Amino acid sequence: MQKYTRIINWLKKQVKLAKAKGVVFGLSGGVDSAVVAVLAKQAFRNKHLCLFLSCNSSRQDRADVKLLSKKFELNTKYIDLTPVYEKLKLLLPKANKRCLGNLKARLRMAVIYYFANKLNFLVCGTSNKTELSVGYFTKYGDGACDIVPLGNFLKTEVRELAFKLGILKRIIDKPPSAGLWQGQTDEKELGVSYAELDQVLWCLEHKAPQVSAKDRFFKIKRLIKNSLHKRCLPKIYV
Repeated sequence: MQKYTRIINWLKKQVKLAKAKGVVFGLSGGVDSAVVAVLAKQAFRNKHLCLFLSCNSSRQDRADVKLLSKKFELNTKYIDLTPVYEKLKLLLPKANKRCLGNLKARLRMAVIYYFANKLNFLVCGTSNKTELSVGYFTKYGDGACDIVPLGNFLKTEVRELAFKLGILKRIIDKPPSAGLWQGQTDEKELGVSYAELDQVLWCLEHKAPQVSAKDRFFKIKRLIKNSLHKRCLPKIYV
């Protein structure tokens, strides 16, 4: 059975077990959420909701979401959170771009869970294995979800899935970005390419010899170690 068929069946099973009706998620214009959207459409023809939650988002992302939604006939809702975000910034003390970027991610997730509660849908995460392994997500932001269909697929594997699903090449080839501030890209922020990240993570998992430079290898191991708290439930005093 092909990978995406297994994911579709898994999605159906998780929703049924939760006695939910479908899935809702953020559709950003990036390849990960695009793959989730197409799989969700195939699993739940009408019981899926894609939310494009603009927050000073780029025109290209919005255009890509529109093209994707038209091609695959997705149930997509567009909401501009920019005024709410700008109002929050006025109410809060000044902070750096990382704090403000995380605020955007958490604001978006609050809205996604609003629709999940309203519709009795599960929130579908769009993170991949690479991002989860090194903690490249906002805790209680894009990292908050009920199910993670791509959580066991490295970034390179997600791209392969995207090609097989017929996702627009312009989305697949676009430099990955969380869109948290102007000019932000994943690889620039991480300081390492997804190709190298995936290579190191694969070697660590399979106990294979490393071919990456030592400084890169130890940098990635530090990212894994320092982000452990993001992948665990909160510690409880006993």
